[in-house]
Amino acid sequence: MIGVEPRALAGVAKALPALKRAQKLGKRASRVGFDWPDRRGVNLKIHEELGELEEAVGSRDPGKVEEELGDLLFTVVNLCRHEGVDAEGVLRSANAKFENRFRRLESRIAEEGRSPEEVGIEKLEKAWEAVKTEEDGA
Repeated sequence: MIGVEPRALAGVAKALPALKRAQKLGKRASRVGFDWPDRRGVNLKIHEELGELEEAVGSRDPGKVEEELGDLLFTVVNLCRHEGVDAEGVLRSANAKFENRFRRLESRIAEEGRSPEEVGIEKLEKAWEAVKTEEDGA
C-alpha cells in the first residue's frame, strides 16, 4: 500500500544479543500474522533448513554454509519462541551442562593418567556416555 511505513520490526534494538534479537524479531513478525500456526510448522522448517545446509556443505561454498547455518539457528530460536522459552536462557543452560559434562569427562580420563588428546574420539565418546549415564542415575 502506498504511503504505509514498515513498522512491524521497528524498535527491535540491534544491540541486543543475537538470540534475544532473533526471538523478538520473530515475535514482532508473528503479531502481524507472519508465523507458523503451531510448533509442527516450525519443526518442518527446521528439517527444510537442515536439508539446505547439507546442500550448502556439499557445494563447499563457505558463504552459503554460513547463510544456511544462520537460517537454521534463526528457525530454532523461533521454535523456542513457540515453546515459550527464552532462547538465550536455554543456550546458557546448555553451555553450563556441556561444560560440566566435559569437565567430568576430563576427570575420568585423568583418573587413568591420560589426557583427552591422547585417548582418541572413541574413548572420549565412551567417557561422555558414562558421564551422561551417571547424571541420569543421580
